[in-house]
Amino acid sequence: MLRLMNIIAAAGEGGSEPSLMDPNLLANVTGIVVFLVALVVLWLFVWPKITQGLDDRNDKIISEIQSAEEAREQAKSALADYEQELAKAREESSRMINDARAQAKELADELRAKNEQELAERMARANADIESAKSAAVADIHSQAAVLATTIAGKILQREINPGDQQQLVEESLNELGSRN
Repeated sequence: MLRLMNIIAAAGEGGSEPSLMDPNLLANVTGIVVFLVALVVLWLFVWPKITQGLDDRNDKIISEIQSAEEAREQAKSALADYEQELAKAREESSRMINDARAQAKELADELRAKNEQELAERMARANADIESAKSAAVADIHSQAAVLATTIAGKILQREINPGDQQQLVEESLNELGSRN
């Protein structure tokens, strides 16, 4: 290129014109033509393919970034849903535990009340049985005491008491013992 400029400058100064057969001029022009043809071929055929490849690569990268952003948003959403479900599950389990505790306490109170009532009934029956046994024992003792007293009285009187006298003595003894109690 410098050579071409020198030739043009020499021609402008009034020097001799270079001939078309000058080997340097022909080489320079051929180089420029080849360069221009190569530039046109590259510009028309290669450069569009390069720019298309770069554009495709750029689109792919942008698409992947968008996909990654969408995946990140979905992951955030899924995490939020998971945390919300986890909070609900914890709340539900806490409520169930509290319900179970309340039911267990209620059942324990119910069983305690039932046991206390049953114990009171047993105590009442036992007291009634004791009173009944006591009354029967006292009546038996009175009866035996009356028979013994009759026997002793009969021996004292030296005579035999008949069953009617014996019954009358038993009743009198029972009345006398009952009035003392």
